[in-house]
Amino acid sequence: MAEFEVVRQAVISAEPSRIHALINNFHEWPKWSPWEDLDPQLQRTYSGAESGVGAKYAWVGNRKAGSGSMEIVDSTEREIGVRLEFIKPWKATNQVTFALNPVSSGTEVVWRMTGQHAGLMSLLSKVMPMDKMIGKDFDKGLTRLKAAAEA
Repeated sequence: MAEFEVVRQAVISAEPSRIHALINNFHEWPKWSPWEDLDPQLQRTYSGAESGVGAKYAWVGNRKAGSGSMEIVDSTEREIGVRLEFIKPWKATNQVTFALNPVSSGTEVVWRMTGQHAGLMSLLSKVMPMDKMIGKDFDKGLTRLKAAAEA
């Protein structure tokens, strides 16, 4: 198995609490998630807590969107941890963290995903590293998060 890490950051002109509210509640993700426009017919299911630890979100979509689930497993004022499980197009479980660091011009948001490649993904990652596969999605998501938080 090969480990991977994808990290992107952006400075957003908003208080950490404003950004925290957009990340800590899956009902807010359609405002900024880079994957929301992959499938207009995406089926979403929310369960567990309304927000914060125990909040759950599952999706089923077309081939591009795939299917999977997320659960907020840690939530503090400065960091949100999410367990991300993909079912389709391949099975994988990854850890995602959003760190919210106050800076003079607002908040630096650091979006990090870590995990391990197994099986076919381990081979594919040698040709197409995870950073190249989803790094641009993180950039797009941070741009959208910035727009939502600064609105």
